[in-house]
Amino acid sequence: MLINTGSRTDIPAFFSKWFLNRIEEGSVCTKNPYNDDIYRYSLDSKIIDCLCFCTKNPKPLLDNIEQLDKYSQFWFVTITPYGRDIEVNVPSFKKVIKSFKELSSYLGEGKVSWRYDPIFISDKYDLDFHVEMFARMASELEGYTKDCTISFIDLYQKVLRNFPEVCEVTRDEMLFIGEEFSKIAAEYDLQMKTCVEGTLLDKFGFDSSGCMTQKVLERAIGNNLKIPKGKYTIRECNCLFGRDIGAYNTCLHGCKYCYANSNMKLVKKNNKLHNPDSELLIGEIGNSDVVKEIKEPSYIETYEKVVPLTRTFQSTLL
Repeated sequence: MLINTGSRTDIPAFFSKWFLNRIEEGSVCTKNPYNDDIYRYSLDSKIIDCLCFCTKNPKPLLDNIEQLDKYSQFWFVTITPYGRDIEVNVPSFKKVIKSFKELSSYLGEGKVSWRYDPIFISDKYDLDFHVEMFARMASELEGYTKDCTISFIDLYQKVLRNFPEVCEVTRDEMLFIGEEFSKIAAEYDLQMKTCVEGTLLDKFGFDSSGCMTQKVLERAIGNNLKIPKGKYTIRECNCLFGRDIGAYNTCLHGCKYCYANSNMKLVKKNNKLHNPDSELLIGEIGNSDVVKEIKEPSYIETYEKVVPLTRTFQSTLL
């Protein structure tokens, strides 16, 4: 089974204590965001093939990363150059880069990937700014990751409501970014990727097959996976999303471009309902609630390593 922690909120940044409590207890519950059904998943390391994280701040969970040593892990860490005017509560990119390096040194560079997204263009954050900052970050992360995924801002209704001044990135701007970023990536041995962005940038050497594909996860865990056809695939890319244990409208980063939050008033309201000792991320399981136990096996096909992913501080349990 694959556990996904990052499509709806940022668990490492804001809910690490809750997550580690769930690890210790051996199970976690989550609500279906569309009908409030409650599911319970076992967190037995024998059936969890990979814990998948997506975060803008790994530091709170990184401080206790040894508690996850019995699990295989894959981390996406988003590092962008925006200021507090856009990412209200996100640590500075310098601090996130430091945490990224620590995480990569502990787990191995094949288990930690960089996201530079979403990209939008404005007077302050223009094309030259993005090229300069991407080059600066890429040089800092050399040797700590193998790839970088970029995406361009999606103008969902909730994004337009919270970020009305934003504009769609034009095709010419995308091509400029793609060409310039690919040149920089070549200098630092980075494979550039896009996900659900079409194949526009493939001519610059981008991989547009997806950011968290079966191949990516197999490299991270060092094992082959035999996942039933159609399982964990929920959109038009080849990514595997796993069992998501997060909740929408809970992330306190306050990014203006966020697609997972409707507004910060609701986010703050939900966070008041958070109990680190609850099985649910937000709220409690009531006496009248029906919890569906999800029984799912490991999908590891073989225990032979497919790609050795070692760095100086790689966990001996991976």
